[in-house]
Amino acid sequence: MMTMRMNRTIVVTLALLLLQTAVIPWLIPSAWSDRLLPHLPFVMTVFVAMFAGRHRGFLFGLGFGLLEDTLSYGHMIGAYAFGMALFGYLIGLAAEQRSSRTLALLLVTVGIGSGLLDLLVYFIYKLFLLTHLPIAYVVYWQVVPTLLLQTFAGLLLYLPVRRWFVKNVAAAKEEANA
Repeated sequence: MMTMRMNRTIVVTLALLLLQTAVIPWLIPSAWSDRLLPHLPFVMTVFVAMFAGRHRGFLFGLGFGLLEDTLSYGHMIGAYAFGMALFGYLIGLAAEQRSSRTLALLLVTVGIGSGLLDLLVYFIYKLFLLTHLPIAYVVYWQVVPTLLLQTFAGLLLYLPVRRWFVKNVAAAKEEANA
């Protein structure tokens, strides 16, 4: 039963990826198109890691990171996959230590995770000489606006996704007890 619900979560995240690549570029003004890099699957990876566990967060981040690498940011395959999988695992590991998953905790996690993901990808690109931009420019022009956009997306998705995952956890516990 949990696998079937996780499959639906994957389909919803694929729809968010489609929204990210097909609709959001039309909504963002052209002057800001190089500044805002929405990663809606990363927001869902944070939700999966916090509510479904570190292993699912890792696999979710790995799969959707590879999709983002191939679809949107094809400079180098694997940078987003590595980053999203790493942060999916670490967020899931930290969430297992805490019993409460409040809105504030989730928004802080999405914000910090988003900033760290973009910085990790920047340093990977810098390591392989794919970018020559200074770190101050990247933080001011790309990381902070993207961080704010993803935190807002996390705020919009919080209630429906939390209801979905709480229902999944309750169904899994009932299934285990039966």
